[in-house]
Amino acid sequence: MASVLRRPFAITVALKQVPKASSTGLRAFHTTPLKRSANFISKPVAPSFSKSHNVFRATFRRTYMQQTPSIASNSQALRQRLLYGAGIFGATLVGINLIFNRETREDGGMPPFERSYLNDTFLHTGLGIGIIGVAARTLHMNGWSYRLMATNPWIVLGVGLVGSIGTMYGCMATSPENYVQKYALWGAFNVTQAMLLSPLMFMQPALLARAGLYTVGMMGSIAFVGATAKQEKYLYLGGPLLAGVAIVALSGLAPLVVPATAARTLMWTENIWLYGGLAVFGGFTLYDVQKVLHHARLAERGVIKKDPVNESISLELDFINIFVRMVQILGMNQRKK
Repeated sequence: MASVLRRPFAITVALKQVPKASSTGLRAFHTTPLKRSANFISKPVAPSFSKSHNVFRATFRRTYMQQTPSIASNSQALRQRLLYGAGIFGATLVGINLIFNRETREDGGMPPFERSYLNDTFLHTGLGIGIIGVAARTLHMNGWSYRLMATNPWIVLGVGLVGSIGTMYGCMATSPENYVQKYALWGAFNVTQAMLLSPLMFMQPALLARAGLYTVGMMGSIAFVGATAKQEKYLYLGGPLLAGVAIVALSGLAPLVVPATAARTLMWTENIWLYGGLAVFGGFTLYDVQKVLHHARLAERGVIKKDPVNESISLELDFINIFVRMVQILGMNQRKK
């Protein structure tokens, strides 16, 4: 049930990410008045060669002196952003570790089997996210995003639910020993996510790269806490997180049923969708990492089969939901500037 609620409702946000075409250049071209000299018509004067030479030198000197500080200021701003990002990431990692990870493991560290199982899960998660990114870019270049944007949102939501949930549960129900069917359904699941997320490619590549970097930093710091925390410390979060994701999912569907005149209600639902969703899926990342380690211990005792593909699906859903919200938050901040 949690997997059903955790992914498909990102569609409603993905379909709203198309930026409006700007007409600033045309407007500035047509409204800029032409500057005329007062003596142009009544008293034309032919400039001398020495005066033209001085004007040329002054123009060149002025342009040269104006461009140099601009390049220096851009490089300085880039360094400041990198330093700020590194500082925020480091402070977040230390803060989360101090607040949520006061009780560390009591077994002397992570056993080799758990470490191997967790590494396999992270490897499949990275491969799945890479497949989604490449497939979304390819579909966007082939015009899929335009056709998807022109389709009725309810049809997209219905078909997306069927395709996403069908391939996901088909992959989870397949035995890990059946490699061909297992990875075929897993690949179909990733392609389905790419089909639904391809409209995000309308956004600027720099904005998408920043959102991806922030998502990796957020999930990486939380996963570190989950991997080094006491065994089964955060497995109790499953129930509260399921209730939270239900609220977030309903807030994501609010723009489809709430009239546009209820601006205050839509503002609150959007905040719940964005910031409440970040908190909920950050908690799911913590829960999923500890669940992976719990399943590793069960697989080592022979209770269940080792299946990192199924484990990676949950982390992929966490990444997608956090990434979509990061993109929307960065897009809103860019429009405010």
